Amino acid sequence: MRGGRAGFRSRRLAGLGAGIVLVVVALAAMRVMPGHSAEPRPAAGSLAGQLLVASTEMRDPRFAQTVIYMVRHDQSGAQGLVVNRPLGDLPLAVLLEQMGMEKKGIQGTVRLHSGGPVDGLRLFVLHTADYVGDGTLSIKDGIALSWEPAILDAIAQGKGPRRVLFVTGYAGWGPGQLEAEMKAGAWVKASADEAVIFDTDQASKWDRATARRKIDL
Repeated sequence: MRGGRAGFRSRRLAGLGAGIVLVVVALAAMRVMPGHSAEPRPAAGSLAGQLLVASTEMRDPRFAQTVIYMVRHDQSGAQGLVVNRPLGDLPLAVLLEQMGMEKKGIQGTVRLHSGGPVDGLRLFVLHTADYVGDGTLSIKDGIALSWEPAILDAIAQGKGPRRVLFVTGYAGWGPGQLEAEMKAGAWVKASADEAVIFDTDQASKWDRATARRKIDL
């Protein structure tokens, strides 16, 4: 794993303990244009839109039994979001208030997850692609990523995506690093599954993802 890529911009959410930050993703890092919501075409061999599952050979305790949804994988490296490490719940009204948005009458909470060790003070919103707004990137097969605060307002108004995952931080690899780790047996790839990504049965996610593993012959 490596440090964060250049080109990320953020807005700080004050007074939230660990100092959670809502990410405004610099789209150059994702190789798309601002406002582009069409589903990209991953390059041949790309793991974007698939699951990366830690094998029993994983020696890094930070990633033991993790399931990662891959959002980018190309010659410049890879990025993904761990989907099975819950951190705790946060009132949606607090997020709205810190972004300067109307919070009156807003109920409910959002569950935060640790997406990886890189840029842990940043928040990504992974969701089903039934919601498309300014700053929404469709990844693959009905899964999307949004980075504009408008998605918070949509969720508060009951107009957001059907399923959503709030993730702080991400996992990142330099060129060829992920390929080397997979060759060493630390990771296996698996087909993405909406339930594995979004449901709250955290204890079984790794087992279910492992059962979906792909083997290249």
